[in-house]
Amino acid sequence: MELNGTVTISLKDYTKLMETHPKVEKARINLYEASKEIEVFLSFLCTRETIEDYVQEFNRQSNHAEIVIIDGKAKIKFNEENNNKS
Repeated sequence: MELNGTVTISLKDYTKLMETHPKVEKARINLYEASKEIEVFLSFLCTRETIEDYVQEFNRQSNHAEIVIIDGKAKIKFNEENNNKS
């Protein structure tokens, strides 16, 4: 979504906004890295145990992500539509 126009905010609020950006970016990167680590763990579990029923139940209850198992490897897909509302 691209918006055109201008916004006027105080310098104090602008400074807070600028200070927050690196923290948000770091949190985004950490979330991505954690999701990759969880994929590895779930893939490991797939080789030891049948977890499809648990994955289906997780997917049924989750609002923000879905676990997909393809050829014994787990992938986490974020539901962008729901995550953008949060």
